Amino acid sequence: MSQFRLKRGSPEDEFPDLSRNWTWMGRILTRDMYSRQFNRCTHSGVVFDDVIRPGLEEPGDGSGPVSVGCVAGDAESYILFCDFFDRVIEAHHQHKITSQTPESDFNYNNLKGGDDLDGSYAVGCEVSVVRGVDDFCFPTHCSRGERRQLLTLARRALQRLEEELPGRFLLLEELDQDQQRELNLSPPSSAQQRIGVARDWPDARAVWLSDDGSLVVWVNMEDHLRLVSTQDDGNIVEAFKCNCTNLQKLGAYYREFKHPFIWKQQLGWVMSSPADVGTGLRVSVHLKLQHLPRHKRLQDILKRLRIRLNKTESSVLYLASNTVTFGLSEVEVTQLVVDGVKLLIAMEKRLEVDRDIDELVPTQK
Repeated sequence: MSQFRLKRGSPEDEFPDLSRNWTWMGRILTRDMYSRQFNRCTHSGVVFDDVIRPGLEEPGDGSGPVSVGCVAGDAESYILFCDFFDRVIEAHHQHKITSQTPESDFNYNNLKGGDDLDGSYAVGCEVSVVRGVDDFCFPTHCSRGERRQLLTLARRALQRLEEELPGRFLLLEELDQDQQRELNLSPPSSAQQRIGVARDWPDARAVWLSDDGSLVVWVNMEDHLRLVSTQDDGNIVEAFKCNCTNLQKLGAYYREFKHPFIWKQQLGWVMSSPADVGTGLRVSVHLKLQHLPRHKRLQDILKRLRIRLNKTESSVLYLASNTVTFGLSEVEVTQLVVDGVKLLIAMEKRLEVDRDIDELVPTQK
């Protein structure tokens, strides 16, 4: 039987053109670094070119937030290519990796505020968290068989969860158009198809919906699992509580199945994207803003708060969310968004009556 051999040239021949690449990958990767990674391969077959493929397909244009431009094909990638991944993580999250184990804190009682946001401005919120499952490759690299095994594990775990939180498990391939619209489910993008995350779509992809509408769990999408909790009234505490409570229950079930969520000592929770390592947590708030988005200091303010403000389909509705997931505990990430949103609302109120906001701008960056 012949051995598989990937036919390619030398590192010098294969080094990509990064002259117009605005991702963290493009900024960090050098010829020497590429040469060091070139002949490495994880046990499941991930090579370095697989890692940097997203940044080559989507190099950015320098006008918006900097994307990481890379993805891990499996958990071993973070170890084998650590001299690259560590630098990307540190640059993206603005936090140094040390030998100290990251803190994890799901105690929603430690949050200060979050249930008292001004409803005239905060009109909804979402808390989402992603997890990778041990012993399986991440979606860009996993096989059909692996994906189907992950689907079976998720079905078993969510059946257990239904004993306390009733819900229903739906395969994406069985959803009709009305259900897809209700879930805001769009076909995979061309970039997702090119990097492999949408291979065999929609085979072995699923969504679980709680009957009370408090929780949605996506299976085998861009990550093995993604839990989403939403609140129509902007009550971050309630959304955080729902997500963390059910995440911990699912984590216990997966440990019983001998496939725990993936945790690395120096990184915390790890998943396919280095933009999500640490906590895998995204806290988002829909804000009604008319004056602040036009303020000349907005980008500086957002950078100091470590918050991203994205436009929506409405001209006055914006989505505020955390830019970092690493270097902070789950409670600290959520608190960062709570405090930041309160400050943005206070600034908007001042601007409404033509008052200055300079004294509200935080000093620390």
